[in-house]
Amino acid sequence: MALEHAILVSLAERPGTGYEIGRQFERSIGYFWSATHQQIYRTLKKLHDDGLVEFEAVAQDSRPDKKVYTLSQAGRDALRDWVSHPAPIPRLRDELSVKLRAAEHGDLADLMAEIARHRDTHAENLRLYESFAERDAASGGERHGRRLHQHLVLRGGIRTERGFVEWLDEVLDALTAERAHHQNTASATHREVRPDEVEVAR
Repeated sequence: MALEHAILVSLAERPGTGYEIGRQFERSIGYFWSATHQQIYRTLKKLHDDGLVEFEAVAQDSRPDKKVYTLSQAGRDALRDWVSHPAPIPRLRDELSVKLRAAEHGDLADLMAEIARHRDTHAENLRLYESFAERDAASGGERHGRRLHQHLVLRGGIRTERGFVEWLDEVLDALTAERAHHQNTASATHREVRPDEVEVAR
């Protein structure tokens, strides 16, 4: 998926200015496809040049006119074609997992601190997504159409973040046990020899 498609989705849900689209990315779409405001404005210009979006200039007091973008018919056709087109199966590229494979070659304490940082970030995302779900449930009403589709994406985010938290907890528990084992082994190897052990050795 390209940023163009994410913006088309945003405009299919509601018309907006570049600033408003950027705010929607910060609140929702950006959790799954991030973009800076500069990238959004640049992509909007390209979409307009390609005839996929239109805009209406709206006058503002003491400020330049703002451009309110909407999908053109060509944009709606492009969005329909993209939704129907098979999406590639994502291939995981996770640097933390590669570092975990190399744990024996680094400082275990440093790696565990990094893993804990990732775990805390995923836990914070999980809490945020669950708060979205609670707010959605509290609003009541049946889920269908756009509301159902947004709910399903949110459920995917919750399950993904929960899976990361559970896995990273498992990793930290296992590495903590491994570290304790190494410390106990080193302590036993270097412990002081008792006098009675010297006599037996003779």
